[in-house]
Amino acid sequence: MARTLIQLPASAKRGEVIEVRATIAHVMETGYRPGADGRIAPRNILRRFICRYGGEVVFAADLYPAIAANPYIAFPVLAVDSGTLEFEWQGDNGFAQTEQRPLQVT
Repeated sequence: MARTLIQLPASAKRGEVIEVRATIAHVMETGYRPGADGRIAPRNILRRFICRYGGEVVFAADLYPAIAANPYIAFPVLAVDSGTLEFEWQGDNGFAQTEQRPLQVT
């Protein structure tokens, strides 16, 4: 399981726009670089990031080989109701990881 770092406020006022920041530690390989033996190293990248709030997708991004290792993503979210934000990363070789964080709306 990859290490993640997710930052968002624990609570927000209804109608407030909050900033959500997420990063994941993931060894990235573009599939273009030769290894020590001269053979091309197989591609190993994160391909998709999705954030759901209360079950609804509020942010999604397709990622490509040019993305950095340990990709950092920041985006705004409108605080509507208390609930859970679910973060999902999908990648090559069957990689998938999901994390959740609560948000209390007052």
